[in-house]
Amino acid sequence: MKEEKALEALRMSGLAAGLDDEGLREVLSSSRVRELALSRGELVFADGDMPKCLYILLSGEVHIRKDTFSGRSIFISEIADPGDLFGEIYMVLQRPYDIYVEAAKDTKILAISSEYFSLDAGRSKTALLVQQSLMRIFARKAFHMHTRIKILASGTLRERIVRFLFQSMDEKGEVTLSITREYMADYLASTRPSLSRELSAMQRDGLLAISGKHVKVTDMDAFEAYL
Repeated sequence: MKEEKALEALRMSGLAAGLDDEGLREVLSSSRVRELALSRGELVFADGDMPKCLYILLSGEVHIRKDTFSGRSIFISEIADPGDLFGEIYMVLQRPYDIYVEAAKDTKILAISSEYFSLDAGRSKTALLVQQSLMRIFARKAFHMHTRIKILASGTLRERIVRFLFQSMDEKGEVTLSITREYMADYLASTRPSLSRELSAMQRDGLLAISGKHVKVTDMDAFEAYL
């Protein structure tokens, strides 16, 4: 059961593209791959540490945080879905972490050493496929960041909300959000109360109809005027 969970997390991470079960087991059996068990509050890595691994969540939840100069801890985002990958950009760039990651509950993580992605490791066909998958993940994240920059470049919170919804809505002008309000607020560089107030105002102004995580544009002309 333990191996099956790790296999499934690898599949979901995107690193397993092109690998069959035999290839996945080869990755897991590498001396450069290990499982970490963390208790709530325990750090995966600290701000200022040099990266040595990329990480895949197996179970539990971790929070990405940063401390201010006054010592206040700021929540940046959460990693809560098995197969979620984190820390890979720092590992490839070999830059010290400017954030820290801590377990929000009892958590298990798969740590893949940077040595697995070295030229020596690349002589293995399986390792080479994993390296190629990592590059595709980088490309997707770069596109995601480019999209976010375009959204954040909008002047007002309403404009940012419109651009955020526009990229995901279907031809009927409907969106089913897959994220929490808290995450959406972080993504839009806002606070949850401010986001909730603006969404309520957009409903009062007749732009949107919101029911739970389902959002429908009710006045497309007025909505698109904010793009």
